[in-house]
Formats: sequence, structure tokens, C-alpha cells
Amino acid sequence: MDQQVQTYFENLESTDKNLQFEAFNYIISVTKEKVDWSYEVWDRLKSDLTHKGNHKRSRAAQFLSNLAISDPEKRMLNDFPEIWQVTYDPKFVTARHTLQSIWRVGLAGPEQRAIVLEHLENRYLNCKEEKNYTLIRYDIIQCMRNLYDAVKNEEIKQKALELIGTEEDLKYRKKYMTVWK
Repeated sequence: MDQQVQTYFENLESTDKNLQFEAFNYIISVTKEKVDWSYEVWDRLKSDLTHKGNHKRSRAAQFLSNLAISDPEKRMLNDFPEIWQVTYDPKFVTARHTLQSIWRVGLAGPEQRAIVLEHLENRYLNCKEEKNYTLIRYDIIQCMRNLYDAVKNEEIKQKALELIGTEEDLKYRKKYMTVWK
């Protein structure tokens, strides 16, 4: 890992919120492409998924989701459940940020994509008792759209449309459909 990236990881711990924000944005942007230092931070990020601080949990989940494309050992196949668990975080904003970024795991390959899609589908079908379930469903449909746009797999689109079709409330069905317009 080069010094610049290392400095940004260190700045995540700064008391200066602007430095933290800049560091977060830099790491998110650089991990949208393959990097050669993913395993230098992987275990620490994995450990942060259960940290007492919700910002650390959220950042760790988002960074690991992005780093899935930089995971030639396919650790994500074993570690995905720990990231997915953060989508149920007691802090809704943490859960939501994690859910909104988890689609990126599906960019790593067909096995990872299958796991992501299976979890998204199950969550969509079974989240009705959760608080804010309509936002969760919207985010799931958006994740599927993002993944579809990235990999152009028609099965993803068909599955998303099928899930939207199960929505009984016409208002929300229309809202979810806006993602596919």
C-alpha cells in the first residue's frame, strides 16, 4: 500500500470530521477499481464490522464491498455473511449505507453475484416486518439495478421486476418501478 492510501486510512481516525470525510471518499473512489493492497486492510476491516462505533461498522462494510473485486483468494465467499449482518445494524443509517453498497460484491464474479442476489431476494421477500421496510425494498431494487447496469445480465432485471410485482401496495410498486425507467 502506498503512503497516500495509508495516510487516508489513518485520517479515518482523525478528530477532524472533514479529514475523515475526505479520507472516506478517497478510499471509496480508489476501491472502485482493483487495488493490490486489499489484504493489507481486509482483516482489520472485517474486525470493524462489529466495532462499537457505527461509523466504523458502516465504513468497514462499504470498503469491503468495494474490495470484493480485489479479492483473488475469494475470501468474500466466506466473509459475506458478516458484511450482510451489518445490513441489519441497529443504527438504520449504518444498515442502509451497507445495503446500498453491497451490490458491489457482485462485481467480483459469478459466485459472489449469486450470493448477493440470493440475499437481496430473500431480504426483499422477508423484510415486511422490519421498520422502514419500504426503504429497504427500494434500496434492494436499486442495488439490483446498479448490478444490472454494471454486468448487463438480463436475469437480474427479470428478478427485480418479478420482486416488484410481488409488492401489494400499488403506490410502492410504482415507486420501485421508477428505478427501472
